[in-house]
Amino acid sequence: MAEQERGVAAFSLHTTEWLGVTMTDSAAKRIIQLSLDGKVIQLNVKASGCTGYAYVLDQHEAPTADALCFEHLGAQLYVPLSAMPFLDGTEVDYVRQGLNQIFIYHNPKAKALCGCGESFGV
Repeated sequence: MAEQERGVAAFSLHTTEWLGVTMTDSAAKRIIQLSLDGKVIQLNVKASGCTGYAYVLDQHEAPTADALCFEHLGAQLYVPLSAMPFLDGTEVDYVRQGLNQIFIYHNPKAKALCGCGESFGV
């Protein structure tokens, strides 16, 4: 009963135990390639699209101060703590689709996807 009385105010980014973000072998290899110039790769979300949020994977000189680092096969992927409520449990994959190669996100928190695949809702 005490948990119910505390409600949303009891949630804290700093004390929550996160499942984390994982990478497939293919994604890890690509992230290593993208990091060869000494920059770090960071996964974030931004408000966008018809369902609310879009994934943002880009290079930075350094990770944000509060970023969590997830590693696989030597690849380091940084995720800002503020993005974890949207990305926790996500698996990042790198696949070939026709002539293109793209990152794919398997996000268990995504409850809605837009028709074009560019955004998701939680």
